[in-house]
Amino acid sequence: MRKAKHPPVFWLFLAPVLVAFVLVIVVPFLLGVYYSFTNWSATARIGENLAFIGFGNYAKILKDPSFAYSFMLTVVYTILNMIAINVIAFSLAMLVTQRLKGRNVYRAGFFVPNLIGGLILGYIWQFIFNNAVPSIGTLLGFDSWAAAENLVLAKSATALLALVVVGAWQYAGYIMVIYVAAIENIPQELIEAAQIDGASPLRRLFAITLPMTSQAFTITLFLTLVNSFKQFDVNVSLTAGGPAVMFMDQPIYGTQLLAMNIYNQGFKSNDMAGGQARAVIFFLVLAIVSVIQVSVNKKKEIEL
Repeated sequence: MRKAKHPPVFWLFLAPVLVAFVLVIVVPFLLGVYYSFTNWSATARIGENLAFIGFGNYAKILKDPSFAYSFMLTVVYTILNMIAINVIAFSLAMLVTQRLKGRNVYRAGFFVPNLIGGLILGYIWQFIFNNAVPSIGTLLGFDSWAAAENLVLAKSATALLALVVVGAWQYAGYIMVIYVAAIENIPQELIEAAQIDGASPLRRLFAITLPMTSQAFTITLFLTLVNSFKQFDVNVSLTAGGPAVMFMDQPIYGTQLLAMNIYNQGFKSNDMAGGQARAVIFFLVLAIVSVIQVSVNKKKEIEL
């Protein structure tokens, strides 16, 4: 008789985690999908006075300029943030894997920003952009930096770049750790053989380091993709969605990312069902993009 793949004790120890996952993740998600088809509001009691309206909430989303703008803005932010974080993180990883004095101190220092909460981080950088940068500009003779209309957070384009700067500053150290582990697992014999053959550092980078760390890129790109799409706390504390811009002849938040748009729809507009419908769309888009990204990276791993 064939032996069971997993003994009963395996499922016994796994049961608490499975129960917690079902109660905290699966059940709320399914309930959220259901409520997205109702007229649920913040003042309505769950299970009372709820009417099933079908795809009414989803139809409203397609006509909402703020959601369309937030969606496009989130895509742009995600692309910029992924590039910035991974380029900086890989560069830092290459630096701290060299034979430097105190390289462990550098590793810890680069990782520390990731330990700061997003809300606190946003307020810190808000002070830097609104006070420190103008003061530095005045000292250097650039008085125009101190003008209210020239502040970094006063324009939607520069405010979006500020979000990217803060996101990269916070998250690059964490991603660096993954790259460091991958680089240190490269057999030294390959690097030494390349050095003996006269390969330049740039040649070694493209011929050895990048192919041997391809699995790390799959992980880091996935993590930065998901983290960028879900950005909320820094968005709230740094820009609060402002400044306002005109889009489709309507004034809307100029730096309101998708997560913040969902929050505002549910809690500020008192439209919980509408916010939940946006969250369902957000989940589907993020799931599809993540699967495509991981599949593409896996294929490239095989090619490398």
